Amino acid sequence: MPKKKHFETHAIRTQTPTTAEREHSTPLYMTSSFTFESAEHARAMFANEIEGNVYSRYSNPNTDEFIAKICTMEGAEDGVATASGMAAIFGCLGGLLKQGDHILASRSLFGSSHQILSQLLPRWGITFTYADTREPDKWESLIQPNTKLLFLETPSNPGLDLIDLKWAGELAKAHNLIYVVDNCFATPYLQTPIEFGADLVQHSATKFIDGQGRAIGGVIVGSKKYIEEIRFFTRHTGPALSPFNAWLFSKSLETLGVRMDRHCDNAEKLAVFLAGNSNVHFVKYPHHKNHPQLELARRQMKRGGGVVCFEIKGGFDKAKSFIDRIDLLSRSANLGDTRTIVTHPASTTHSKLTEAERMAVGITPGLIRIAVGLENADDILQDVEQALTS
Repeated sequence: MPKKKHFETHAIRTQTPTTAEREHSTPLYMTSSFTFESAEHARAMFANEIEGNVYSRYSNPNTDEFIAKICTMEGAEDGVATASGMAAIFGCLGGLLKQGDHILASRSLFGSSHQILSQLLPRWGITFTYADTREPDKWESLIQPNTKLLFLETPSNPGLDLIDLKWAGELAKAHNLIYVVDNCFATPYLQTPIEFGADLVQHSATKFIDGQGRAIGGVIVGSKKYIEEIRFFTRHTGPALSPFNAWLFSKSLETLGVRMDRHCDNAEKLAVFLAGNSNVHFVKYPHHKNHPQLELARRQMKRGGGVVCFEIKGGFDKAKSFIDRIDLLSRSANLGDTRTIVTHPASTTHSKLTEAERMAVGITPGLIRIAVGLENADDILQDVEQALTS
């Protein structure tokens, strides 16, 4: 029996079949449509009697390769690629839910995910309830007769709170809920939610999957029966990933393991430095000894990831001063880049939440999120230190 291949090998060797040109690297298929051999061939394609490409809004060799790689990495049966990470989230929820359905969601979510749940889905009669990550014993009591889906994000953005994936999977199974996990921060290199019972996993490919701040995209993978419903929804609503971006993402996946190890190395050093700095009230990093869920992080995450958050003493004024004094690092709202990025969530990514909503998930006025890049760690620490000292 052949030995099972490792993550990095799958990332590099999962490729679209070679054409007559015998290319070593998958080419770009920059075409909006594909031709048919005959009228009967066209009919059979549209009737789904045979497989193949019809139109790049439906499928394309580049998007197919990207999806195949993510499916292999996550242990999924099938997948759909989308034009952005938020399109993946909306495509998943819109494709699976109907009027009258209810979502149970972890309270600690990305700001735009909150807007979809609180502002957009209610227009179509879909409601939600938040469950506090710090009170797992109360989650079951929040499940309603019409609850159809459990949606969570772990580690959370930006507070790096964790949810026990195995426990959540058992809860979802006991109540016949579709179990959906946003795995963007961990990436499939560090965490595979399907292993713990998730039905579907989502990614903003814009982040660590691309890894270089070049392209926007998203992906949903998981159970074939749910993916078929989502594919119908996305095929006809049109949030298609472009072939070029799919090609970029697929090539980026070849170095995901190498990059994530470097992200983690640098993030671990930054977390240790911040924990010992007198200007810092607290630091959170999943694999740092001060994280309240360290044991859980070690159980379900290979390493701690590339994001560190900390609260600077002095609140918003000191946070603003720190960000303004940053010299080398980037001030941006993105993450997962080769370049280290500094963000103030309360005034940017999560500014549309009310103050009470932000405080409920630990987004204080002095909270800083650092998406640690691939620069030399000493240079990252030096810039953070001078900004804190100044």
